[in-house]
Amino acid sequence: MKNNSRKRYLVLGILFFLPVLFLLMLYPAKHNYVPLDVVNEGVIDLNGFSSDTDDKIMLKDHITIVGFLGSDPLSNAIGASNLKELIYDKFKGFKKFQIVIVQPIGTEAAIESLKKEINTYEDLKFWHYVYGSPEQIEQLYKSLDASVFLDSDFSTHNVFIVDKDLNQRGRIDARDKKELEANKPAYRLMDYDCIKVSVIKNKMSEDLRILFTEYRQKRKGQFDSTTRRASDLKKDNG
Repeated sequence: MKNNSRKRYLVLGILFFLPVLFLLMLYPAKHNYVPLDVVNEGVIDLNGFSSDTDDKIMLKDHITIVGFLGSDPLSNAIGASNLKELIYDKFKGFKKFQIVIVQPIGTEAAIESLKKEINTYEDLKFWHYVYGSPEQIEQLYKSLDASVFLDSDFSTHNVFIVDKDLNQRGRIDARDKKELEANKPAYRLMDYDCIKVSVIKNKMSEDLRILFTEYRQKRKGQFDSTTRRASDLKKDNG
């Protein structure tokens, strides 16, 4: 009886202390948190653009995915669908999150056709289309740090993350663990190719998760803005 009683108390003790031990292991991880890099500052806002809603669509004070589908948006429906299924559906519940697609004036009818294709059974409340002149679109695109040129029809498969302060977010050093172990040269990640499911599902989704964590910590007063991935990389390489 005594042995059974001891075993019971031992099991109860283990069950009690395991969660406590797990929380203690997580505690230092919070302080090692590294925010998503600012790869570019001063992205211009959407002043002067019209929109498909009565609300004024702006980048300031939002976490925004900015995309460009061009004069023939239906030809870029695959990228838009990937963005909807892998990013919008996952993050639409987060406060101040939005997707903004920048379009040339005159593509409104084509966008209505695109909506029927990708909206399926739901209203994409936080997915907006804005319309501007070629000059406005080019000016906005030039304010972004892009890895590719904007096509002549004002489209690109790549999308951008812009934070609440009009900073473009990404990775100063985008090497993965295998590339670091192989001592591959560092490269930047400024934008995300929507045609490549692996890029959207893994890199972009992870980067957005990190960015939302940053803003959640800021609201709680737990965010240390002096810690950056770039500084850690310099230490590692030094």
